[in-house]
Amino acid sequence: MISQPIYRLRANEVYGALETSPQGLNAEQVRERLSLYGKNVIQEPTPPPWWSRVLIHTIHPMAILLWVAGILALIVGEVSLAFVIWSVVVINAAFSHWREYRASLAIASLKDLLPSFSRVLRDGQEVLIPTPEVVPGDILVLAEGDNIAADARVVQEYGLRVNQAILTGEAMPARKTADASLREEISELERPNLIFAGTSVFSGTAKAVVYATGMLTQFGRIAHLSGKVEEEPSALQREIIHLTRRLSVIGLAIGTIVFVVGAFDPEVQLFEPENRLIQAFLFALGILVGVVPEGLPATLSLSLAMAAQRLAQRGVLVKKLATVETLGNISVICTDKSGTLTQNQMTVREIWVGGSKLSVSGLGYEPQGEFTPAPQSPQVQSSLNLLLTAATLCNNARLIPPNPEHPYWSALGDSTEAALHVVARKGGLSEETLQRRYPRLHEIPFEARRKRMTTIHRWDEAEIAFVKGAPREVLQLCQTWQCGDEVLPLENARREEILAANDDYARNALRVLAFAYRRLPPRSSYAEQNIERDLTFLGLMAMHDPPRPEVTHAVQICQQAGIRIIMVTGDYGLTAESIARRIGMLTTPNPQIVTGVELEEMNEVQLQNLLEREVIFARMAPEHKLRLVAALQNKGEVVAVTGDGVNDTPALRKADVGVAMGIVGTDVAREAADVILTQDNFSTIVNAIEEGRAIYDNIRKFMTYIFTSNVPELVPFIVSALAQIPLALTVRQILAIDMGTDILPALALGAEKPEPDIMSRPPRKRGQPIIDRRLLMRSFAWLGMIEAALCYLGFFYIYARAYNLPLEQFLSAPENIPALLHALPQHVHVLAVTMFHAGVVMAQVGNVLACRSERLRVSEVGWFSNPLIWLGIGAEIALILILIYVPPLADVFDHQPLPLEYWFPLALFAPLLYGLDRMRKQLLHFFRWLRTSRDNPADTLSISGG
Repeated sequence: MISQPIYRLRANEVYGALETSPQGLNAEQVRERLSLYGKNVIQEPTPPPWWSRVLIHTIHPMAILLWVAGILALIVGEVSLAFVIWSVVVINAAFSHWREYRASLAIASLKDLLPSFSRVLRDGQEVLIPTPEVVPGDILVLAEGDNIAADARVVQEYGLRVNQAILTGEAMPARKTADASLREEISELERPNLIFAGTSVFSGTAKAVVYATGMLTQFGRIAHLSGKVEEEPSALQREIIHLTRRLSVIGLAIGTIVFVVGAFDPEVQLFEPENRLIQAFLFALGILVGVVPEGLPATLSLSLAMAAQRLAQRGVLVKKLATVETLGNISVICTDKSGTLTQNQMTVREIWVGGSKLSVSGLGYEPQGEFTPAPQSPQVQSSLNLLLTAATLCNNARLIPPNPEHPYWSALGDSTEAALHVVARKGGLSEETLQRRYPRLHEIPFEARRKRMTTIHRWDEAEIAFVKGAPREVLQLCQTWQCGDEVLPLENARREEILAANDDYARNALRVLAFAYRRLPPRSSYAEQNIERDLTFLGLMAMHDPPRPEVTHAVQICQQAGIRIIMVTGDYGLTAESIARRIGMLTTPNPQIVTGVELEEMNEVQLQNLLEREVIFARMAPEHKLRLVAALQNKGEVVAVTGDGVNDTPALRKADVGVAMGIVGTDVAREAADVILTQDNFSTIVNAIEEGRAIYDNIRKFMTYIFTSNVPELVPFIVSALAQIPLALTVRQILAIDMGTDILPALALGAEKPEPDIMSRPPRKRGQPIIDRRLLMRSFAWLGMIEAALCYLGFFYIYARAYNLPLEQFLSAPENIPALLHALPQHVHVLAVTMFHAGVVMAQVGNVLACRSERLRVSEVGWFSNPLIWLGIGAEIALILILIYVPPLADVFDHQPLPLEYWFPLALFAPLLYGLDRMRKQLLHFFRWLRTSRDNPADTLSISGG
């Protein structure tokens, strides 16, 4: 039982108060507490019932207008029309809800792909467990970049600072201690010895005992009060919503003109005099429905969700749907080196110690290998032993021997530090033995600013500090060097020898760390300025981390796609250049290498000029990366940044797309990123960009398809008003097209796979709209006009057959056509209207094939690469046959059964429209070929066909 608040207790009293021990809980205690307290999860608010979400889609402005229209139709006796209009509202609402439901399921499934883990002590062993399994009494083992899994009391810390902005709003990290907090006037959130779920470790390391989990944490209480926050619409979604509103205004304006002219202009005889007002209103409403693609936002969400699921299958976890579209616009990738371009399998291969160079054999974490040449002199052996001791003690990783669950050697913690443990074991030293013999007293954690880490240990009766970090930064703090059992002055010649060895290792793509130590005087202050000075240099360790085999091909694809890759690393410049050259990133023999210090000295103009050249950025601190990203964005670039550590967080947040590593990445980096690579594989970024570009293409395809059918829906009114001929399409039929036959083919276009040449095009410019002049011209002035012309040919063909005249003869005297049409009986007109409606559907079959690519033939995309296209085509043909030949529906939609002979000309509509559009593509391809051959004759044959 806790007799007083946990924060008032001393650190050694906390264990008893929470019924745990410094070794952590045992398995039985964990089972009991998991049963008692439940899982450590934040419960999401119960979603509203499905019927309420469907209802929302039936009360938006457009739906309300349709409800009113149905009521007016009912009043004037048009019962069937009223039910058609109301059915459209209900079907559209159900379909919109289904699309949103599918999208929400897709996003929910993505959350399970990258579970959260926490490091805890159990039975005296440090283990990694799923965060939901953390229970009160668990001891959290925390390091820089970790998310804190539960509310806990700090019992041990080294330089611990915690980012509590999510709870307190404070931007500055809060310093935390293990001391008791006795002040009365401050709240729990201000207690310096308490840490809270949902916050993260900014710097330092610590151990803390959990006292609250799940909804009982401070974060859980806030989440319970605030409920669920809806995701903000993306730029593309906002553009689509804005487009829908603009089209609504345009449709409303056209509809108003139609209503006023049709209802009140006596010269326009479009409607029956007795129902003139209501028929004019309903027709105007039909035009409005035909113009507005109100299902587009929901279709966009579904397309984005489907793309996110495809990416997840390829190792790319997208946290927000909005990110999928931005991926397609990426023009610059600022990438780190370790773990992204390389395999993150660190192995110490070379050592400089005591004035000698040694090579180390072996690969991976298995501690099997030899030093060559074997140290012959006691002097080198003594220096090597002290170097390996420093590497082992100044270290927070842990090697895990083979066990039944994991038959191979593995590691917990940073892979670089794990590699140091391995080489120490190869030298005959054990971390457990050294840690017991020389217990740690304090730690000065690694900082990007200092580029080093220091630990302080008991060394016999005294204290010693071991330092590891970047060679140049460590070497400049050294005054002496270790040579066997002697400590000698570090002269300039020896400094040059060490730096030359460092450069030699770096040129061979090895990552180099330097080690040093200092024996501390009694009662020394542990401030870094007092510890990290007057050091004795121990040696260098050079680690090999081979490039991933698939990275070279991915880099080639990026270059082909017009995407620039810039290496931005905290590592040494020569190492970065060597890796960049091996994977084909460099196109010039002598790229400029710029360090963070040199970047600080540049003004904005100099930086912009620098970015015009090929450059590698090395030794970069967080503020340098942030400035670089901002400079690229100011140039109009869409920037992706990869990162895995706390120091990458500002740049990840600033980037248009932040990309974190799922395996080696810290919790904080994954939290800040928009995209997580579950396999830490750079080539999957290329997959993500490809999907992003495909989404942009697919939305354009969908929009082209929808806009095209708007033309034959609107043209009949214009022709009827100008030529005084009967209407070729009714309100019911317009609704049947927009909410019936067009739906599935449009969805199928939204699911198209990336086109074969999609990564051969330059990236889209920042801010370039999805609906541009080219799309509108192709939809309205080309495909739409072809559809309207074909449908009117079918319309007039019916009248020509009624007069037993060839179609060309019937059309040869256009001035006589109105009189000829009005002279025929009503059933002929109904048959002609049926022909026009069927013509729209059959032409849309050719349109959906033409829209599969703006430039390529279907044979290049693949006739059967998207089975949904053929499913949609089959569905729309089946639906039009049902509407024409099933008597009740035929009556409702003003249809008359078409004789079989009329389907032969209708069957030509699809190949005619597709063939004409293919001719247009071929013509454009020819003009591109001419332009390219004139501008660059050597590249004439490189243009892909259209």
